[in-house]
Amino acid sequence: MAREIHLQPFLEPGRLEAGCDEAGRGPLAGPVYAAAVILPPDFRHPLLNDSKQMTEKHRDELREVIEKEAVAWAIEAVLPEEIDTINILNASITGMQRAVLRLTPSPDFLLVDGNRFRPFGRWGRNDYRTVVKGDATFAPIAAASVLAKTWRDQEMRRLAQEYPQYGWDRNMGYPTREHLDAIKQYGYTPYHRRSFHPKELEPTLF
Repeated sequence: MAREIHLQPFLEPGRLEAGCDEAGRGPLAGPVYAAAVILPPDFRHPLLNDSKQMTEKHRDELREVIEKEAVAWAIEAVLPEEIDTINILNASITGMQRAVLRLTPSPDFLLVDGNRFRPFGRWGRNDYRTVVKGDATFAPIAAASVLAKTWRDQEMRRLAQEYPQYGWDRNMGYPTREHLDAIKQYGYTPYHRRSFHPKELEPTLF
């Protein structure tokens, strides 16, 4: 029987709060995906947790529940070209901000996974809180982590059909030995982040 995870449903009761998270900061290829989710205050699910601690089956199951029962949710993908231009940290923040802007209704407060964010739009420094390990603390952030992860994995499996030699359906673009060896043999694709330079590939860059 699965152990029930107890996450905080909100920071302040009675306030419309959105959880924000991203997936795909570390890969060498593919977009970074960001999600923003507003959950009902009474939302509960025994499997909801940091998406990295969940099985693929449970993430897929929860994605359906979240997308059906959330007050609002939005997904944004920041493509490799933009990641290379503004760097991965800024791409992650930008993706979360764009997702928030698409929420209807618009949230009053943001709970953001990690320790970096910045004011934008009508959300000033008093209108959000960054939370280290927030996806294991607050239910809305955990829900956002599930959506970001499942949407990104789906996209990487789609891209793997176009470039099967890189194994993206298995490594999701992360720098596994299989992926690194494929880059050495076949070179980069249009979906690779050119600003990411693993030490194992440095001899091939010059």
